[in-house]
Order: sequence, then structure tokens, then C-alpha cells
Amino acid sequence: MSTTGQEIKNVVLVHGAFADGSGWRGVYDKLTARGYRVTIVQIPLTSLADDVAATTRALDRQNGPAILVGHSWGGTVITEAGLHPSVAGLVYVSALAPDAGETTAQQYEGFGPTPDFVIDVVEDGYGFLDHDKFKAGFAADTSDADAAFLRDAQVPINMAVFSTPVKNAAWRDKPSWAVIATEDRAFDQAMLQHMAKRAGATITTVPASHALYLTQSGVVSDVIATAAQNAAGGAH
Repeated sequence: MSTTGQEIKNVVLVHGAFADGSGWRGVYDKLTARGYRVTIVQIPLTSLADDVAATTRALDRQNGPAILVGHSWGGTVITEAGLHPSVAGLVYVSALAPDAGETTAQQYEGFGPTPDFVIDVVEDGYGFLDHDKFKAGFAADTSDADAAFLRDAQVPINMAVFSTPVKNAAWRDKPSWAVIATEDRAFDQAMLQHMAKRAGATITTVPASHALYLTQSGVVSDVIATAAQNAAGGAH
């Protein structure tokens, strides 16, 4: 299937760790109001393979070329899943972007610590964000009520995923965009910039926390729309 030259009206959104797809509601509302057909993937956060499979399942249901969007850990997922022939472009939303053969954990090497982003690992190897640090680390620019809801609704991630290498890096073949939150406490800014620049992404920065997909849904949806308008012809 070639997506060259076709108008792109499909968007597939992939959430990150410690969250589910509901945080995309603002982006969903803004994009659907502009005529896009939006699919929100609920990845299980159980393994990279499982998360890629869930994303591929959604991509298989698209009726034409799509923009594939990932937040945080979702960036690793779209890096692998983005090879799907329906994917015309990638959008990384304060997201990880490993290269082929690299693990997610390797992306942190050589960059600064994130003391407000504290992961508590339980006996079975799954991680939750620390209760007391959740707002500071994940959602500093949300209301106390919204941060509490996100904290108490969080989805744990199998920590083993961070040591699983990706087999392929779709950003090597597909045009990419990146939205980086300048007040992100989950990642060092230099790390986010490094990954986005290495991917050749067109970068937009916005003053926001790691929950920028929620708090800056207008900026995020604008970048996704820009990707949709410019990625036609970018897929193979």
C-alpha cells in the first residue's frame, strides 16, 4: 500500500506509561472538529511486543494513510509500529525515540536525573509513579483535582519494557514531528532535544509539564494537523 499523494485524515494516538488513552480527549475533540478521524489506542503496557501489537491492530483498521502519535513511552511504541504501511508520518509528544537495536533505557544515558519523577516498582516488576511526587513529576500544570485523578487512575508498566530493544526505527523512513514540553520533569530537556533532532523531527516547544497532551492539547493537535498536511508522500 502506498500513501503517496493521498490526503491524510486519519490520526492514531498512543498514550504512554502510567496513563491510559483518556488523556487524549482534548486532542481528540480538537482534531475531530477539524474533520480528522481519530483512533485512540489503549496499549496494555505489558511488553513492547504487546504494545506494538495493540497499535498495529488499530493501524490495520485505518481507511487510508495515518499520522501516528506517541506520548512518552508511546514514542518507543510508535518507533517500532510506525513501519506499518498506513503510517505516513510520526509525531513525538515529549516522547522517547530510540534507534534500531537500542533500548528505551539507553536513551537516558549521559543525561540529567529527574528527581521529581519517581517510580515505585512492586514485587511483580511493574512500576507505578510515586503517590506524593506524582503531580510534580507528571502533571505539574494541571489542577490538584486533575492530578489526583490521573495519579489514582494510573496504569502500571512492566519495567522490563525499558530494557527491550526496538527492532526498527520508523523515523529513519517516515517524516517526523516533535512537541517538547519545556517544563517536563520526566525527561531531561537535553535528552528530548537529542532524540528529536536525531530523528530529524520538526520541533515545537511549549511551556508545559509531561502531561502536555492534556494541558496543551491545542498546540499538540496543531502539530498533528501540520504533520497530516505535510506528510503526504512521506510513507513508503
